[in-house]
Amino acid sequence: MDDPTLENPFEWRTVTTSDICAGRRIVIFAVPAAFSPTCSDEHLPGFEQLYDDIRAQGIDDVYCLSVNDAFVMFRWAQALEVQNVKMLPDGNGELTRKLGMLVEYTDDGMGLRSWRYAMVVNDGRIECLLAEPGFGDNAPDAPMAASDAGSLLAWLKEN
Repeated sequence: MDDPTLENPFEWRTVTTSDICAGRRIVIFAVPAAFSPTCSDEHLPGFEQLYDDIRAQGIDDVYCLSVNDAFVMFRWAQALEVQNVKMLPDGNGELTRKLGMLVEYTDDGMGLRSWRYAMVVNDGRIECLLAEPGFGDNAPDAPMAASDAGSLLAWLKEN
């Protein structure tokens, strides 16, 4: 299978969930916004740092999803020098909406975004979903206590 992530970020491609999930056990973690402080300082770097440990638990790959376009996701990965985690742009929020994780951040001027979560997907089926508490539109903060790389790794080791 060709790598569904964008080697050339300036070429539009349609990638389906089957493209990345079929016959594979993967991790997808979602962040509210590329380049935001918690996402850039903790969430994405944590998964990059624990990538090998997560893969050692029978995970084929790790994806970072955000309701941002491919250009933003590519530049964010470059800025953070991401080498392992694959970036998964959900520019229109379609996957995020279908997962029931689309929320408004309109009070902050950010529009529709993903709630913060991490999940293990096994051959297209959600095996585990670690969603942050307080889900809702215009939440006062975007906590990161349940969906961080350490929590997901602990779940993998226990299960």
